[in-house]
Amino acid sequence: MPYLYQDSKPRPAAHPGAARGTQSSGKGYEQLKRECLQRGVLFEDPDFPACNSSLFFSENPPIPFVWKRPGDIVKDPKFILGGATRTDICQGDLGDCWLLAAIASLTLNEKTLARVVPLDQNFGPDYAGIFHFQFWQHNEWLDVVIDDRLPTFKGRLVFLHSAELNEFWSALLEKAYAKLNGSYESLKGGSTIEAMEDFTGGIGEMYDVKAAPDNFYEILEKALKRCSMVGCSIDGTIAPWLTRKTSSLFVVGVSHWLAWCLEGTRWHTCDLTTSSAAESEARTPFGLVKGHAYSVTGIEEVSYRGRQVRLIRIRNPWGQVEWNGPWSDNSAEWSSVSPSEQRRLSQAAREDGEFWMKFEDFKVHFDKVEICNLTPDALEDSTAHKWEVTIHQGSWVRGATAGGCRNFLETFWTNPQIKLHLTEKDDGQDDCTFIAALMQKGRRKLKKLGAEMLTIGYSIYESPGRDGHLGKDFFRYHPSKARSKTYINLREVSHRFKLPPGDYILIPTTFEPHQEADFCLRIFSEKKAITEDLDENVAIDLPEECFTIASFVYVTAMLSSAEYGKSPQETEEEKQFRALFEQISGKPPHPTPGPQETEEEKQFRALFEQISGKDMEISAEELEYVLNAVLKKTKNIKFKNLSLISCRNIISLMDTSGNGKLEFSEFKVFWEKMKKWISIFLHFDFDKSGSMSSYELRGALKAAGYQLNNYLLQLIVLRYSDEQFQIDFDDFLNCLIRLENASRVFQALSAKNKEFINLNIGEELEYFCMMLQVSMRVLGGCLP
Repeated sequence: MPYLYQDSKPRPAAHPGAARGTQSSGKGYEQLKRECLQRGVLFEDPDFPACNSSLFFSENPPIPFVWKRPGDIVKDPKFILGGATRTDICQGDLGDCWLLAAIASLTLNEKTLARVVPLDQNFGPDYAGIFHFQFWQHNEWLDVVIDDRLPTFKGRLVFLHSAELNEFWSALLEKAYAKLNGSYESLKGGSTIEAMEDFTGGIGEMYDVKAAPDNFYEILEKALKRCSMVGCSIDGTIAPWLTRKTSSLFVVGVSHWLAWCLEGTRWHTCDLTTSSAAESEARTPFGLVKGHAYSVTGIEEVSYRGRQVRLIRIRNPWGQVEWNGPWSDNSAEWSSVSPSEQRRLSQAAREDGEFWMKFEDFKVHFDKVEICNLTPDALEDSTAHKWEVTIHQGSWVRGATAGGCRNFLETFWTNPQIKLHLTEKDDGQDDCTFIAALMQKGRRKLKKLGAEMLTIGYSIYESPGRDGHLGKDFFRYHPSKARSKTYINLREVSHRFKLPPGDYILIPTTFEPHQEADFCLRIFSEKKAITEDLDENVAIDLPEECFTIASFVYVTAMLSSAEYGKSPQETEEEKQFRALFEQISGKPPHPTPGPQETEEEKQFRALFEQISGKDMEISAEELEYVLNAVLKKTKNIKFKNLSLISCRNIISLMDTSGNGKLEFSEFKVFWEKMKKWISIFLHFDFDKSGSMSSYELRGALKAAGYQLNNYLLQLIVLRYSDEQFQIDFDDFLNCLIRLENASRVFQALSAKNKEFINLNIGEELEYFCMMLQVSMRVLGGCLP
């Protein structure tokens, strides 16, 4: 699948005040609303129409959905009624409990909520059927505009809804998030921390409850005080009989369908209905649901019979199905708590999905806690810090930069490489603290194309002290200094590190090689940390054109050696051509300066005359015949065919007189290049298969004088490698010809500045004509 170019240079964190519009028309919320009011119409979103494609991508719903505006559902719709609270989130018929748990946590912080849900929206006099919400995506805040048509069945909202039937902010927020990700179905299954980060741009950390630190209660208490968003869940498994019901998104005859999510390396049941028979299997005897996402909404100590008891408050986004053990809504423990304490804790015995439980019971029954911190301050530390943040955008592309993890040494070194300079120690410490968070981009939106979350991670190596992309041998002999805890198929993998000051190389990877995705790498550091992409620089180091007869004989000797495959069906002309090559390459020539030619130079001139004919110039057609005749017969190079267009490109490169043909001196220089390029190709054909792995192309091009960044390398691999990531010599030759043509033009125009071209109008036209001259020699054909 295609991946767009991402500038990999480090950049600062984004701010929500600069949210970018996403509407295809280029118009923002205010302009669209103003136009609707002027025309007296209600907004209809062409980018997310009220049709089945906005609902599902894998199948059509088996029941008829009707899209209705809130005013068609209730008489007096409100955007927010009595403030946005966690009780406004009641799950509907969609497996997005992970999203709803995050929304419930979002309501606990008014400032964060107002950033995601602009509060100046309503169904009042300026109502135009249009609303907007803001989400963080890969270091960018986006403003998502929607119309207010919502899917209903028998006059009731099908998906997320509020406990108050005439309140619609939560349903509209879910729709905006569905639009951001392509469809409602794309929201099926996920990790709570994913939505938490999209609401805040914060940094996520996960805790295994069974292996949590001793001060875990204090960690959670501090997280909630800092307005961090906290979620929790219980690991679950799929019952064999239950999997038979997942062939459809709906289970006909019940009000909810079964949805599943893949979290970590375990399969989980994601959402089950109270009316479903499967629910009793997914629920524990204490009323908790396995594989289901909950929100942590409070943590307190309560005075109970003369001692302090630690409690934690949990909310089920279903709005029902609660814990029934000690300290549940109607448990006997509350009778020993004073009414004032109960009021302080907002304790009420009602079926709203929210409940208290003893913290020790929480640790027994729950398995995972996800915390999204608005800043990366360690929850174990009592001191707030100012964090420095840098972001790198990049891509893993098959055959070029998708090298897989260290298990795949032959390709691991080709992954993107980020250099990290840690220069300042933490205050009062000997080490430098930083968090590395690696996020794969856009996978949820690509679900409709069959994409799933990839298994990702990263390794950190101590820098050897030299610049440039590190090669295979470095990783063969040097162990990693640190790494992500594990490779896992979550959207983001993050970990906190403490390392001594110094330079390090961070390698972000997928677990398997050849897997494509865009990624965003965020580095949070307590002190200023400098980062740079080792693959960013582009440099050209081409030698001055030179030629010796020795280089010509080197090539012809190699091609006419014992390994040179003789065709059993050679024509008489081809036999004469071979005989002349063998005669020339009989012994090492020693060209002599001056006007007098040696015998070998006379033989080379005779070869040229035989190829060029009476006009003493080699045309593209003649060059095509010669190159194909020579290169197809060697056993140590795989060579399909060099097209006429390719030969015209060669002439474009070598032709200094501008007549579209090669003269004798130009032909000699070409053979010098041929010797060098063949030698490079053979050197990087490590398995001696006659073709070169595309993952070795970086090194081969550098040997030829080209240091390319990842983007250029990816483009070349996509153009010249085959499905097995192999490059034959004719493709390698075409690649070098195109590169050198472009490089020579650049060098001609950059005499004063070796890195940039500054053109006035006359120079721009001259540049255009120079490139046109190259293109004209291709005669309008498809460029190789």
